[in-house]
Amino acid sequence: MWRRNVPKRAAKAEAPLLATYNAKRDFARTAEPAGTLEPGHGNLFMVQKHDATRLHWDFRLEMDGVKHDATRLHWDFRLEMDGVLKSWAVTRGPSLDPAEKRLAVRTEDHPLSYATFEGTIPAGEYGGGTVMLWDRGTWSPVAGKSASDIDAGHLHFVLHGERMRGEWMLIRLKPRGKERRENWLLRKVRDAEAGGTDVLVKEALTSVATGRTMAEIADGRPARSSKRKVAAAGRASPPRTRRGKPTLPAFRKPQLCTLQDTVPTGTAWLHEIKFDGYRVLVAIADGRARIFTRTGLDWTDKFPDIAHAAARLTGTALIDGEAVAFKDGRPDFSTLKNAIGEGGETVLMAFDLLEQDGEDLTALPTLERKERLRSLLADAPADIRFSEHVIGQGEALLDQMCRDGLEGVVSKRADAPYRSGRTRAWVKVKCVKRDAYAIVGWLPSDKRRGFKSLLLGREGPDGYVFAGKVGTGFDLATMEALRLKLERLERKTPTVVAPRAAVKGAHWVTPSLSADIAYAEMTPDGLLRHASFIGLTGRRGATAPDSSPTSETGVAITHRGRVVFPEAGISKGDLADYYATIAPVMLPFMRARPVSLVRCPQGRGRKCFFQKHDAGSFGDHVRRVSIQDKDGDADDYLYVGDIDGVIACVQMGAIEFHGWGSRVSEVETPDRMVFDLDPDEGLAFTETRRAAEYLKEQLAELGLTSFPMLSGGKGIHVIVPLTPKAAWPEVKSFAERFAKALAAADPERFVASMAKSKRSGRIFVDWLRNQRGSTAVMPYSVRARDNAPVAAPVSWTELREIETAGAWTLCDTDMLLRRAASAALAGWGMARQTLPDV
Repeated sequence: MWRRNVPKRAAKAEAPLLATYNAKRDFARTAEPAGTLEPGHGNLFMVQKHDATRLHWDFRLEMDGVKHDATRLHWDFRLEMDGVLKSWAVTRGPSLDPAEKRLAVRTEDHPLSYATFEGTIPAGEYGGGTVMLWDRGTWSPVAGKSASDIDAGHLHFVLHGERMRGEWMLIRLKPRGKERRENWLLRKVRDAEAGGTDVLVKEALTSVATGRTMAEIADGRPARSSKRKVAAAGRASPPRTRRGKPTLPAFRKPQLCTLQDTVPTGTAWLHEIKFDGYRVLVAIADGRARIFTRTGLDWTDKFPDIAHAAARLTGTALIDGEAVAFKDGRPDFSTLKNAIGEGGETVLMAFDLLEQDGEDLTALPTLERKERLRSLLADAPADIRFSEHVIGQGEALLDQMCRDGLEGVVSKRADAPYRSGRTRAWVKVKCVKRDAYAIVGWLPSDKRRGFKSLLLGREGPDGYVFAGKVGTGFDLATMEALRLKLERLERKTPTVVAPRAAVKGAHWVTPSLSADIAYAEMTPDGLLRHASFIGLTGRRGATAPDSSPTSETGVAITHRGRVVFPEAGISKGDLADYYATIAPVMLPFMRARPVSLVRCPQGRGRKCFFQKHDAGSFGDHVRRVSIQDKDGDADDYLYVGDIDGVIACVQMGAIEFHGWGSRVSEVETPDRMVFDLDPDEGLAFTETRRAAEYLKEQLAELGLTSFPMLSGGKGIHVIVPLTPKAAWPEVKSFAERFAKALAAADPERFVASMAKSKRSGRIFVDWLRNQRGSTAVMPYSVRARDNAPVAAPVSWTELREIETAGAWTLCDTDMLLRRAASAALAGWGMARQTLPDV
C-alpha cells in the first residue's frame, strides 16, 4: 500500500501533477525529495540509473519545471509547465544507434528537486534500491517544433548533456487492448553524435555528479575527487611537472599522405573521408589544450572552439586530425578560412592518436590506434568528432564522396605504425574528373628519357582543339614505351593551334592514340587543370598497360587444395584467404600477444595439438619472445605482429589462435580479463546468454565495462579490458573471488569449479584463463570444429537475439568484416580501466 508523509510547508504548495509521486513514497523513510511546486529552468534534462527490483535506468527531462518519473531509465522533459518533470523508464538504457528503438514507459511526474537526487531508497519503499545521477544537461525542441508536441505523442528534441548529445525522438505507441500505461519509443536521430549500439551503457558506469559506481553509492562511499575520477576511468597516470601538473605532449611531425590515382584494394587497407581543412595536432593535459599546425606553429588562438572542447577531455593525449568548417553539411575550405578570421565555428575531425597518458602509441597498428581514439572521444564535446572509416571498400567510398562533392579518400594500411613524414602507408586519392583525350604531340625533356609532357587535344567542329598538357602519372618504363609509339606517328605540321609559349619545341603526332586523363577542372579557355595520365584507352587501336592485383601477403601457401574441414569442403587455401581478409580487424586484439596455436596439419578430422613454443620451423614472419617460467627457465614463445605472421602460422597447419592476457611488451601486467561461460551439456544457449548478461551487470556494479564474444564452441566469453597495471596474481585473485562469489550467490546456476561432477545443469564460470601462461581464443579465430565456426565479437544488444555460440563461420567473411566496421561494434573490446579496490 502506498504511504504519504508530506512535511508541512508555508511557501510551497504541492503540485497536482505530483500527487501520484507523493502518494507512492513515505518521506519519513526515504531520502527522496517530496514533490512540491517550484520554479524550474525551462530546459533541464537529467538521467538516473536506478537499481530497484531489477537494474533499470531513470531518464528525466524538464518541461515547465515538471519532472516525470519511471521505474526504469526515464527522461524528464522540463518545460516549466506546472513546475514538474515528465519521466519515462527506458529498460535497456539509451542507445546512440539510430536503428535501436528503446521502449520508454511513461511514469509519474517528479519534482524538480529530484534532478539532483543520488543515493539509496530503502528496501520496501517504492523503487527501493540504488539511484545514480547518470547524465544531466539541457534540452530544446528542434527548429520548427514545440514542447507541446508531447501532447500529440511525438517529440523531436536536441540534448546538450555530458553523455547524451544531439537529436533524439520520443514517439508514443498506440495502446494495446486494455493496457493503461503509456509506452513510448526513444531513439537517436542520425547525426554527428550517433554511434554504436552499446556505447553509452558500456562506457558510462559512474555518476556525473560524484564519480561513484553503483556499488560505491550503495555502500555509502563519499564522492570521488576529480583526480580519482580519472583513475576510476582506468587511465594511467600522465607525466607531471615538479609541481604535479601533467605536461602537454610535445609536437611531433605528422605522417603525410602520398598522392596517387587509384584507391588501394583489399582488406589490408582502411579508408577515411578526405576533409578539406587544415591539418592539426592537438595536445591535451589536465584541462589545457594546444593546437599545432603540421609545421609546429601554435594556432590555438585560431581554433578556440576546438581548443575549448579538447580541454574538457580527460588525461593527456596527442591527437592527429583535420580542422574543418561546414557549409550545407559539407566541409568547405572557404568557410574555414572565414571562420579563422572571424571567429566562426570550427570542428576537429580526429583520425589518429599518437600518445595517451604518457604512452607512445605510434608503434601500434593504425586500426588499434583508432580504436583507442574512439574510446577516448566516447564522451567528447560536439566540436571534436571521431573520423569513421571503412575496411576494404575504398573504391565504393571514393565514388560516394565524389558524387557528394567531397574532396576524396585517404587510405591507410590497417596494420602499419605511425611514421612522421610522407610514406606509402598513407595514400590519398582525390575526386577528379576523367575523360579520354587525343595525344597530339609531346614536349621533350632535357633531364630524363621519354618526354617532359604530352600535348592533348579534343575533337571540335573544325578538327582538333588544344586541351592542355599532362606531365604526371608516368613511370619511366611507361614513358619510354609511349615515346617509341609516338615517334612512329610523328609529323612535321602542328596538329592543333596552341599558344606558342605552351608548345615551344613540340613534336607533333598524328592523333591516333588516346589517353585516359584525370583532372580537377577545366579553365574558362578550355585547358585542363591538374591533369594526370591514367593510361592509354582502348580506342584508336591503343592498348592499356598491363596491371596485376596486389597480394595481401607475401607468404606462400602450399597444398592450398588440401581439405581441412571435410564436412564443409573447406580447404587450406580457404582458411588462408579468410585470415588474410580478416587480419586487419583481428590483429588489434592479437598483435604482439604470446599465442598458442591449435595445429591440425592433416585437417580438423585428424590429430590436432597445441603449440606455444617454436623449434625454428615457423620462419622469420612469426616472432619469438623469451619468457621465464616459475622455475626461472626461459622458453621462446610465439607471437605475430602482422598479416604475414598470421598466414605463416596457417601455412604450418594452424587453425586456432589462443592468446595470453598480456602483450609481449608488458608480459607481467595483463591488459584483459576473460570469464569463459561454459554450460553443461543439455543447457539451452538462452541460459548462457542470460548468465552473460548477469555477469555484465555485476561487473558494471563494480565500475567495469565488459564485452561479449561468441566462443565459436558452445559458450560465451565475457571480456574485461584493463589498463596494464595490476600484476598476474592480483588479476587472478580478483577473477577467482568474483567467480566464486557468483557461484555462492546462485549455486543452482553457477559453479566456479572445474570438476565435471559439480557442473550438472549449471554453467562453469571459468576464471582460470586469468593466470600467467593461460590463454583464451582470440576474436575472429576460426575454431577446429564442424563447419569452421568463428569466435565472433557481438554487442550486448545483439546477444539477446543470437541462438548459438557458432552463429558465424569461415564462410561469413564478408559479413564479419562489415560487422567489425558497424556502429554496433564501435569500440568493442576497448576501455581504459583498472581493477576496483574490492
